Amino acid sequence: MNRLLPRSLFGQTLLILLVGLVASHAVGSWIFTADREQAVRAVGGFATAQRIANLTRLVQDTPLEARQRIVASLSDQTFRVTLSAQPLAALSGDKDTVAAQAIREFLADQLALGPVRQPRVVALAGGGPPFGPRHGMRHGPMMHGFGGFAGFRDLRVSIPLADGSWLSFATALPAGGPAFSAQFLLSMAIMAMMILVVSVWAVRRVTAPLASLATAAERLGHDVNAAPLAETGTNETRQAARAFNDMQARLRGLIENRTRLLAAISHDLRTPLTLLRLRAEAVENVHERDKMLATITEMDAMIGATLMFARDQNADEAKRPTDLPSLLQSVVSDMRDAGYAVQMREAEPIVYACQPATLKRAVRNLLDNAVKYGKSGTLEVRRLSKEIEINIDDEGPGVPPQELTRVLEPFYRLEQSRSQETGGVGLGLAIARGIVHSHGGSLRLTNRPTGGLRATIVLPI
Repeated sequence: MNRLLPRSLFGQTLLILLVGLVASHAVGSWIFTADREQAVRAVGGFATAQRIANLTRLVQDTPLEARQRIVASLSDQTFRVTLSAQPLAALSGDKDTVAAQAIREFLADQLALGPVRQPRVVALAGGGPPFGPRHGMRHGPMMHGFGGFAGFRDLRVSIPLADGSWLSFATALPAGGPAFSAQFLLSMAIMAMMILVVSVWAVRRVTAPLASLATAAERLGHDVNAAPLAETGTNETRQAARAFNDMQARLRGLIENRTRLLAAISHDLRTPLTLLRLRAEAVENVHERDKMLATITEMDAMIGATLMFARDQNADEAKRPTDLPSLLQSVVSDMRDAGYAVQMREAEPIVYACQPATLKRAVRNLLDNAVKYGKSGTLEVRRLSKEIEINIDDEGPGVPPQELTRVLEPFYRLEQSRSQETGGVGLGLAIARGIVHSHGGSLRLTNRPTGGLRATIVLPI
């Protein structure tokens, strides 16, 4: 069931509004239909009672010898009038005493009948409205004060005349019509569409800043120098956007301070290292001198690699459309010219917006890692449906499964595969991962079934 529900805030809010809209329309239709049916019957009952009173006056004012002829002319298929010596026989059924009492009192008042000469009224409920009570519309807005006229379909009335005869009426109120007419359904549909359009606009207007905030947060994870978030929307979203921008500014400041700090440390350390190198060259023992110079060189390389890592993390190179296979082929060609055992498989042209210089550095680090610890490197690039995949394979022993993620961390080295002679300080893979992340992609390492390590760069299209 949860899989069918929308997961976004926009979808869930819109679903709540739609459920409320459907429920309100259903309840409104129920109330309208019940009230409409009751109102129609109340008006029909009042009109029928008024007609009976008028016809009774007409018959009373007619001479005795002409009454039968008048009564016969008053009857039709839906309204039967008879003149007899006895009232209509009492009918069995569900008697609506409320309607009968109301009609009886109305006729007695209209015809000025005394307490002895009271009309006899039988009102039978004929099914009632489709969604309403069967007995009376006690507070109907159209027939306030005549609620007793509603709630019946069949009516039998016998009124005593002055000469002792009884004028009887038998009729049935017409039905109130279909519960849902075409006009009613059309009007409800138009109102529903209008409310739906307004709801979609309102929900999107409220949730759009939140979606922008989520996008900005994801972008910040790849590029700390991204443009600040627009402070729009409600007070809450404006406050959240303002706090996000402040956080981004502080992060940018921390990274810049870190870079300046590392640059200052690098400068301050290289000065005494230069003095140590000069003094070491003056040592007469050649073996000890070489060891000292090697240590100084290693320290200088570590300082340079650390500074480069910090600068790469804060790189602000502009992205531009680039033919990715050509870019990667240039890296492979340069390394082959330098004597590295690297190659690239043929690939179709792929235009991708990237930072060319930094992306070349990431690929170069991965190829260099493959050559150093896997004898050779083979590069392959291909375009998938929603991403670009760059694979770099080597022929080395691979990496223990529990170390595949740790080797991507800064300054982490595998003692069995990386020695002091290699010159590595454990930053090559970390730099490559940082560059790939700045492009919105990911870098993962896997051991190939046939042997060797595969480094996979995934870049989103």
